[in-house]
Amino acid sequence: MRILHLLTLVTPENAYGGPATVALNQARALQDRGHRVVVAAAQRGFGSSPPVRVAGVPVRLFPARTAVPGAGYAGLGSPGLHRWLARHGRQADVVHVHLARDLVTLPAAAVVQMLRAPYVVQTHGMIARSEHPLSGPLDRVLTRRVLAGASRILCLDDRESDAVHDVAVGRVRTLVVPNGITDEHTRPGTSGPPDPPEVLFLARMHERKRPLLFAQAAARLLESHPDARFSLVGPDDGQADAVRALAALSSAPERLVWEGPVPPARVPSRMDRCAVFVLPAVDEPFGMSVLEAMARGKPVIVTRSCGLASAVATHRVGLVVPDDDPSALVDAIDRLLGDAAARSQMGRRGRRLAREEFGMLRVVRLLEDAYRDAGAATAAPRPESPRR
Repeated sequence: MRILHLLTLVTPENAYGGPATVALNQARALQDRGHRVVVAAAQRGFGSSPPVRVAGVPVRLFPARTAVPGAGYAGLGSPGLHRWLARHGRQADVVHVHLARDLVTLPAAAVVQMLRAPYVVQTHGMIARSEHPLSGPLDRVLTRRVLAGASRILCLDDRESDAVHDVAVGRVRTLVVPNGITDEHTRPGTSGPPDPPEVLFLARMHERKRPLLFAQAAARLLESHPDARFSLVGPDDGQADAVRALAALSSAPERLVWEGPVPPARVPSRMDRCAVFVLPAVDEPFGMSVLEAMARGKPVIVTRSCGLASAVATHRVGLVVPDDDPSALVDAIDRLLGDAAARSQMGRRGRRLAREEFGMLRVVRLLEDAYRDAGAATAAPRPESPRR
């Protein structure tokens, strides 16, 4: 099949996080199955010569424009992408839109609708009822129409499916498709157990991810664990200055450090250096970084509102703490730092869980079924695949 994925943003440091990781993982796995795949997205940080391949996948990248200042990713647009899509979108057998309430993917999906091309959308936990003043008008004008026209809406779980139905109002067809991990992520690293131990936060420095809560917990543990390091890795998204200020006032600022972003290709090796992975984010729809850490054999600590919390608890691959209890987070980190045997056992179970339950082959088969259901496999012949 000729498959076109549409994504909001691609950057060198993967600032867009989970949705971009998921889209590229899917595209590469589909490519490995013999499909012809292109990912089209807005881009920032590549200068005037953006790459034509990312993570081994052909891409078409167009300048990102700030259409609504102060709105973050929701305010991004990409007229160049929309013009290209209007010319070439019908050349794909199926279009897979990684949908968010933004001015990149919503207008892009509307273009696909206008072209009468078969398409599915994947919402990544980003389409739910919102109190933002722009959400209501945007949903009435674009979101509901895009959802209604999709052959399938791919959701992470039943909870997300319910949220999508709530936004859509009318009848839509949802399908649960979990995120998956590539085989290379589950291969054992070359280094031994980290010594001294490191506790790692790897995500955007965004308020919802709660890097400041992680840093506060770390500051409370610096004296009781004099050899441990506490590292934050990820692009700034509003909270880096607060994290650095807190670290500077701690008892050991050299052991509580924000390192900035790491390129996506280096994420597995960076995770290999930690002893414990912590993501204290609230309302995390899934948590790709959590899955990646499990795949590297690392015990994880997440909150109850994380989409993977049930799997973490059921399979005993880490610890789950309440969303609103900072002391519980401190206690969980303290417990794992003090028990190397438990860390090792949880890590082994986590790697097995990632490989057996979240492998990409299962995900790709679900995607292929969804694409066939969209009518792509029996569509009339079209021109050549999207130009790369």
